[in-house]
Amino acid sequence: MTSFVGNHGLLAVFILMFVAAILPAASELTMVYGGALASGALAGHIAHFKPGLHAYLAVVVVGVVANVLGAAVGWAIGFYGGHPLLERHGRWLHATPQRVARAERWFDHFGAVAVPLGFATPFVRSFVALPAGVFEWPLRRMLPLATLGCTVFCAAVAGIGWAVGSNWSRASHDLRYVDYAVVAGIVLAVAYLVLRRRRAATIGAPHDDSSR
Repeated sequence: MTSFVGNHGLLAVFILMFVAAILPAASELTMVYGGALASGALAGHIAHFKPGLHAYLAVVVVGVVANVLGAAVGWAIGFYGGHPLLERHGRWLHATPQRVARAERWFDHFGAVAVPLGFATPFVRSFVALPAGVFEWPLRRMLPLATLGCTVFCAAVAGIGWAVGSNWSRASHDLRYVDYAVVAGIVLAVAYLVLRRRRAATIGAPHDDSSR
């Protein structure tokens, strides 16, 4: 991912931040590395713009624009998919009808705070736009709040990358263990879902046989 950003610059930042509004596509790493490149500490890794404050601002602006556009797409998926989307696939997220109803009430009451805070929070930020669409939150209301949250996130995380600068190699080495933990968590989650589905199929099999 860092090679992708290093080789393609702002285009890579745009693509990754667009996807990160819908799926957890490591927006944190994208903006940290973009900020480190903009600082000039990794000069030679990128040839798409000269390092400096203008490069930092370019990374932030592109990240915000891409994130907000991605959020609009995520909102549209949730809005047009609606509750049937959760009814068909919600079980994979343990989204029972009671939990969905509770989340909808919470979103209605605290959405004005939840949206910008969600988009400003690492990892959680990838799971804000779709529920906003499912719960039919007005797009014209969500986008300004999403822009606020995305701006805070991109400016702060890219600023961390700028500050890390020449210490990127050591920081990326430390972050490698976080990557391992994330991958391990994904593998365990997939294994759990597969085993749970097989167990449900096994329990259901006797009923099918007895009915015959």
